[in-house]
Amino acid sequence: MSKSSPRRFGGRSTGTVTVIEAKVHRSSARNARMAFILTAVIVGLLSAVVAASSIHPILAVFVGALIGVPIGGLVWLLVRIWPVIRLLWWWTPETILGVLLLTAWVQLANHTPTLVTLLVVALAVGVPAGIPAARRQVIAWTWCLVVRHRLRVCFAQFIIANQSGSLPLILWAKPTPVGERVWVYLRPGLSEKDLEGRLDKIAVTCHASTVLIERASENNAAYLRFDIKRREVLTAHVGSPLVDVIDPAAPVSASPLTVPTALDLPDVTAPTFTLPTQGKPAKQSATTANGSKPAASSSSVPDDDTSDWI
Repeated sequence: MSKSSPRRFGGRSTGTVTVIEAKVHRSSARNARMAFILTAVIVGLLSAVVAASSIHPILAVFVGALIGVPIGGLVWLLVRIWPVIRLLWWWTPETILGVLLLTAWVQLANHTPTLVTLLVVALAVGVPAGIPAARRQVIAWTWCLVVRHRLRVCFAQFIIANQSGSLPLILWAKPTPVGERVWVYLRPGLSEKDLEGRLDKIAVTCHASTVLIERASENNAAYLRFDIKRREVLTAHVGSPLVDVIDPAAPVSASPLTVPTALDLPDVTAPTFTLPTQGKPAKQSATTANGSKPAASSSSVPDDDTSDWI
C-alpha cells in the first residue's frame, strides 16, 4: 500500500512516505483476483463432483460453491497481503529479538527487586562486552542483520526487478571469518549475470571491500550465495607451534652452506677412446656408458682414403 502526501516548498515536493510501492500494490491486487477465481472454480467443481455421487446434482453445485468460495477468499487474502508478509519477513529477526528482550525485561522486573534487575541487566550486557570472543560474535551477528537490509536497499534502488516489482527474497545470513554470507532467492526477471555488473555498488552499499556471488545450488539458478568481505585474514600474523620445538641452546654452524656448482653422477661411466696409432684415426669404443652402440656417422670426409682401412 502506497501512501503519500506531497507538499511543495520552493518548487520541491516533500513529505512523501511509501510503505509499499504502487506497482507492487497493483500487481498484488491483480494476482489476488486471479487466485480467487481459479481457486473458487477448481475447488468448487471438484467438491460438486464428489458431492454429486451422494446427493442431487443441483444440491451438489451449491455445496461446491459453499466450499470453493471460502477457500478462494482465503487464497485471495494470502496473495493480497503477501507484500506485507514479505516486509515482515525482512524484519523477522529484529522483531523476534525485540519481543524476547522485552518479555525477559518484564518478567525480570515483575519477579525480582529493582537492584537485582539492574544487576542482571548489567551482567547480561557487560559480560559479552568485556569478553573479546563474545564481543566479536555479537558484532558479527549484528552485521548480518545490517547486511540483509543493505542488500534490500540495493535491490530496491539500482537493481532491476521484474515487471510486477517483486524483489529478490533475502533468506538468511551468517558470519564468516572475512565478513558475512547471505543466501538470496531471485524472482523471475533477474539473473546472476545481472548482478555481477553491480558488485562494486553492492560493496559500497554494504560498507564492505568486495562482494562475490556464486550459485548456491547446481539445480536451481535462482538460489544464490553472496559473500561479503570486510577484511583479509591471509595477511594476519598467526602463531606457529614449531617455534617451541626449536632448542635455543643448539649450536649453530658458523660456516655457510655450500651450494652445489656441478652435477655429481658417480654411477655414470664416461666413454673411453683409443689414441690413434700409425697415422690412423682413433676408433671409438663399441659401447657407450649406458651400453648402447653409437650411431654411425652418415657424413664422410671427401679426401679420406679408404685403402688405409682395408
